[in-house]
Formats: sequence, structure tokens, C-alpha cells
Amino acid sequence: MAMKKKGGLVFSTEQGRMCPECRNPVDDCTCGQDTAPKGDGIVRVSRETKGRKGKGVTLITGIPLAEKELKAYAKVLKGKCGTGGTVKDGVVEIQGDQRDILVPLLEQKGWTVKRAGG
Repeated sequence: MAMKKKGGLVFSTEQGRMCPECRNPVDDCTCGQDTAPKGDGIVRVSRETKGRKGKGVTLITGIPLAEKELKAYAKVLKGKCGTGGTVKDGVVEIQGDQRDILVPLLEQKGWTVKRAGG
């Protein structure tokens, strides 16, 4: 099995040590930084049953938090609702129809919240 070799500039006489991943100077490296996703600034709360054998979940999209903060905040939301849930690709999934509980909680954080879907 052949291993792929990561090539790249490791040192520059002008800028010093370079990050092999992003090829920026080590002081300006952006590889390890977790950034919040860019969106339109609106947090959307919707309900979905598709692909879940009729079981409904509440989806929350557009929360402007980085991945670690989003997981921690999802844990708080799950505790307030008293149900389980998960975070997948920046979307918080909470079991059951929890829209009535979640919308005021999200508005308390100062975000613009809209109910999406039916």
C-alpha cells in the first residue's frame, strides 16, 4: 500500500517556519482554528420526519457557533427539552417536536429565530 507524501514548503527565508497544511507562516496558521459557519444570520427551527420511520425530530440550522461551542450548546438545549439529540454537519437535531420550547430559548441568546416548514 503506497503512502501519499505530503509535500510543501516547510521553511521560508523571508517568513520563517511554514505550516505544511495551509502553507501560511506558523504564526498565521489557520489549520487548527475552529470557525463559525457563515450564514444569513437567521436561526431556523423546523420539524422533520423523513427517513426516520415516522419519528419526528426538530432541526435547528444557522446557529452562529463553532463546532465545539455548538455541541456544548446542543447539550444545554437537550437538557431543557428533556430529550436526546445530536449535532450533524452544523445542524442540531433534537428528538420530538420541541419547537415551542426551543424558539424562546434561542431568542434569549439574541439571535433572529424563524420557524421553518409546517
